[in-house]
Amino acid sequence: MDTKLVLVISVLVLLAVVALGCKTQANTEGALPAGYHKITAAEAKQKMAANPQAVVLDVRTAEEFREKHIPKAVLLPLAEVKEKAAVVLPDKNAEILVYCRSGNRSRQAGVLLAEMGYTSVYDFGGIQDWPYEVVQ
Repeated sequence: MDTKLVLVISVLVLLAVVALGCKTQANTEGALPAGYHKITAAEAKQKMAANPQAVVLDVRTAEEFREKHIPKAVLLPLAEVKEKAAVVLPDKNAEILVYCRSGNRSRQAGVLLAEMGYTSVYDFGGIQDWPYEVVQ
């Protein structure tokens, strides 16, 4: 076989492998763990009413929590989720409703909890979008 032809075929095969690898990586990067769910504030309010045992989890800082929080919320700052979740949230099958200030930390915490094996994690975003009662 001609050397140039072998080189062209080799380059094409390499490009195909790289392209398929990039496609596979792009598909898995956006995947969310099975226990994580994104919901609205209204849906979270309904879940709280339907299940009084649901854990309302605030993942902001202690200072933010003292300023304002949702009634019956439990504080577990995002920075402490890995180390303290097992103590604060011992039941991995409990319904957990997660919020923060704007929705960024609640998403991170929700995904992390689901990756840690929590099965019913509901991220409802930030308290800034919570139109219901708060403790101040």
